[in-house]
Amino acid sequence: MEKIKVGIIGPGNIGLDLLYKLGRSKYLTPELIVNIRQSKGIDYANNMGIRTSTDGINAIMKEDDIQIVFDCTSATAHFQHAPILKGSGKFVLDLTPAAIGPYVVPAVNMTDKMLNLENVNMVTCAGQATVPIVAAINQAADVSYAEIVSSISSKSAGPGTRQNIDEFTVTTARALREVGGADESKVIIVLNPAEPPIFMRNTIYTKVKNPDIDAIKESVNKMVEKIREYVPGYKLLLEPIIQDDIVTTMMQVEGLGDYLPVYSGNLDIINTAAVHIAENYAKKLLGGVEID
Repeated sequence: MEKIKVGIIGPGNIGLDLLYKLGRSKYLTPELIVNIRQSKGIDYANNMGIRTSTDGINAIMKEDDIQIVFDCTSATAHFQHAPILKGSGKFVLDLTPAAIGPYVVPAVNMTDKMLNLENVNMVTCAGQATVPIVAAINQAADVSYAEIVSSISSKSAGPGTRQNIDEFTVTTARALREVGGADESKVIIVLNPAEPPIFMRNTIYTKVKNPDIDAIKESVNKMVEKIREYVPGYKLLLEPIIQDDIVTTMMQVEGLGDYLPVYSGNLDIINTAAVHIAENYAKKLLGGVEID
C-alpha cells in the first residue's frame, strides 16, 4: 500500500524515537530527518538507513512529496519554522510547547476539523498523559482546579526539553483548562536523576464540584482504555480516590523501548499520540477513511 512521506525536524531523543514508530506505521514512512548541523542524531539516523540533511527546514521545504512534518526541536525554533511551513500544504505536528496551533490530545478532542488545519500542537508529554484524565474527571464531576506533578527520568530529557521547562509548564497548564476543562490549573515537572531510571509517573489532583467517586472511576477507566489503543504502556497506577472534594489519581507510562529504554514513557506518549494523529491524516489523503 502507498504510504505518505513525512519529514522530521530535529534528531534528538523525540525525533529519533519517532523514527522507530514511523517505521512500524501502515500509512507513514520517514522520508527525511534534518538538523542545522552534523550531530550524533544525524549519524544515528544515517546508520538506520534514513535520509538526512544538515540544511534544516530548507531541506524539508524542497521536498514536495513530504506531506507531513513533525517538528521535534524547541519552542523557540518552532516559532521560526511555523511561518516558513505555513501555506506549504504540509500538515505540521508541533511536538514543542510553542502552541502556535491548537492543542490536540487524540483521546479527547481530535476531530476531522482538526485534520484540516495547517499546524496542530501536541502540548507536552505530561499534557498527553494528564489532560485526558482531567477531562474524564471533569465530565463526571466538574473540575474547578487541577494540579499535576509529572516525574520523568532525567536520562529521558534531552536538551530541548530542558530548555523549554518554563514553556512546558505554561503550555501544559493551559491545556488542562482549554482541553481538560479545569477552571484553574497548575503544573510541576520533576526531572528525576534516580538510578535505576524511574518510569514516567503523573500524579493528578483535582478539586471537583460533584464528588461522585463511582462516576469518576467509570469515566477515568473508559478514558484509560481509549488512550491504551495508541499508548499500550499507559496504565492506572492509583485509581481515583476521594477525600471531601479532592480527587487524586496516578498514571504510569511505560515506553516501548525503541530509541531509549522502557523508562522513557514520556517519549512514547507524545510520539504515539503524534503518529496516531498523522495516521488519521494520512488515511484521509489515501482514501477518506474515517478517523479512529
